[in-house]
Amino acid sequence: MWLITNFGFFSAVQKPGDDQLTLRARSREDLEALHEKYLPHLGEIIQGAGTDYQYRARVSHEDFAEALQKIAMDINYSNFKNSVAKNQGHKRAGIYHDLWETVWRISDRTSLGQEDCLWGCDF
Repeated sequence: MWLITNFGFFSAVQKPGDDQLTLRARSREDLEALHEKYLPHLGEIIQGAGTDYQYRARVSHEDFAEALQKIAMDINYSNFKNSVAKNQGHKRAGIYHDLWETVWRISDRTSLGQEDCLWGCDF
């Protein structure tokens, strides 16, 4: 699951054989903000575990679910990208805009060509 907020970008997965979730991030500051604002029980942030996500930490499903509820309750903006620019700067907002532009193509499935299907398309 990808979680894109006005304070960070995260990937949440459950590794085989682990009863907890692994939250991954490209930026240590993102995980630190999540820990500080919403997830006090987040495990130790580990750097450089040999994957494309430089930072990771573990957390229980229950604690993550509580954090998601708090994050949702704190939404108070009318424009997400402007909120990102205010909280994380224009560079991060620009990166999120590029992502928005990429996933916008989902709205018209006929515009997706085979070159857009990195992992294969089913339509």
